[in-house]
Amino acid sequence: MITQEKLVRFLRAKPALNLSQIEKEAGIPSKTLHKALSEQKGIPAKHLPALDEAVRRYGYSETLFDKAKVISVVNHKGGVGKTTTTINVGKALSLLGNRVLLVDMDSQGNLSQCFGIHVPDEQVIDALLGGTPLPMIEIANNLFLTPSDIRMAYRESELANAVGADRRLSLKLEEARDKFDYILIDCPPSLGICTTCSLVASNYCVVPIQPEASAYHGVESLFNRIAEVRTYINPTLTVKGIVFTMVHKNQSVHKSMMAHIRDTFHNFHIYEAIIEVSTVIKQSQVAKEDLFTYSAKSPSWQQYHHLATEIMTI
Repeated sequence: MITQEKLVRFLRAKPALNLSQIEKEAGIPSKTLHKALSEQKGIPAKHLPALDEAVRRYGYSETLFDKAKVISVVNHKGGVGKTTTTINVGKALSLLGNRVLLVDMDSQGNLSQCFGIHVPDEQVIDALLGGTPLPMIEIANNLFLTPSDIRMAYRESELANAVGADRRLSLKLEEARDKFDYILIDCPPSLGICTTCSLVASNYCVVPIQPEASAYHGVESLFNRIAEVRTYINPTLTVKGIVFTMVHKNQSVHKSMMAHIRDTFHNFHIYEAIIEVSTVIKQSQVAKEDLFTYSAKSPSWQQYHHLATEIMTI
């Protein structure tokens, strides 16, 4: 039978559902689900059997949350907000009740450094080239990190020449998928072996794009690589969406570039959430904190929270 935790997660992942209608079908008091979602009040256990029957008609099943969705945040262009997106979407997903693992596949280690981990004792590359499991450090409630640092760069060629190199991350993550709801992979700014490993291990990828000509140039190569991975190695890989980052909303150049990208890549989903250029983002990076911790009331945090909600529901 459904638990309150799974029911709340299901309803949060389906914001378009009519809660009043579900309450009516289950024959329970009105506002019961509204109060549970806003954490004002728990759902009495006596109502769960009826709710279990009701939500199955809307797509709920026991296996719905069995294994984590693995999402690569990927763009081979540097400086477009991949790491910032990984950090803050991961934090938002964890606050929405999901268990989240962040995997740092960039040898620059910026994702790890954000959480104060500069020289990890164990890191991704050790697990990929050895027989050990991926290290997982608990950062906050529901939020875990698999770190990296510059040692990955020194051993990247070793990984590239290893047997089954492109599937090694996938095999390691498979051992952990039943422990998490989402696994987000911060990819490096390249189309090398670490990015390929990440795409092979993923169900989905999210592509941050800055609406600048320099950032847009060459993005076709990224989508070609994604298509090749899907064709030859991972047929389940899907582009979950494109998100505009580092946007100046009032600049006509950015407006026209976003319109051009929407037109060019109309076959892909483009998120409604737009991440604008913001001083508070730079300040949070200097402070080595996620935006919720640094400034929970900032528009930038609200934008990333909106993006996380879209990723959950689409």
